[in-house]
Amino acid sequence: MIKPVYNKICAKKKKGEKAFAVLIDPDHDFQPDKTRKVIMKAIKTKADMFLVGGSYFLKNNIDECISLIREITDIPVILFPGNASHISYKADAVLFLSLLSGRNPEYLIGQHVIAAPGLRTSGIEVIPTAYILLDGGRPSTVSYITFTNPIPQDQPELISATVIAGEFLGMDLVYLEAGSGALNPVSAKIIKTVSEVTNQPLIVGGGINSPEKAEEALRAGADIIVVGNKIDEMPDFIEDIAEATRLGGNH
Repeated sequence: MIKPVYNKICAKKKKGEKAFAVLIDPDHDFQPDKTRKVIMKAIKTKADMFLVGGSYFLKNNIDECISLIREITDIPVILFPGNASHISYKADAVLFLSLLSGRNPEYLIGQHVIAAPGLRTSGIEVIPTAYILLDGGRPSTVSYITFTNPIPQDQPELISATVIAGEFLGMDLVYLEAGSGALNPVSAKIIKTVSEVTNQPLIVGGGINSPEKAEEALRAGADIIVVGNKIDEMPDFIEDIAEATRLGGNH
């Protein structure tokens, strides 16, 4: 299968360029006028991609959300699904997330089996992703929904071993997640440690609520940072993140 989105991510990593993704939760964040403003800011600041998804959906706004992005820009839209029902074939790609930090089979393989046949026939780009939830200092929705515990950030060896296992299992990306609105984002120490044990592109999200935290994560070894909550509160924050992403690539 041709993987243009993944290949673009890898090409940026190879050149030492950093990227940032704007996360839109179609259940919580989607209001057409408000979302349109966020999209326009993302275009202006040259965001690299949109992630669309969340831990759970009470509304069915995912197709509408992606369609709105599509009307305005050709920036890649990547699904960030909480389960097999969070799939839209309007997206460019999907992060096929396996929650390796947990031991719940539903989120290691169960939901994947349900989603796989439709994804195969849809032609959407599928990017196998090692999804690793770390303790962000407060209970996360991901942990609650999946019935899994995050890995404490004072366990770098365990985190590294989990990342290596994901690579051996054939995962193309590593996503370190501290949880939406985390009090403590993924630490620079953990990011550096993980970046040293894998050559896979590294995505980091959760609790990145300042340009300083964004730049720190990127300088530590993150290839892509994900921001969502703060942008929802302050759309101008995208401009700060764009600048931090540029600075984070200048070591």
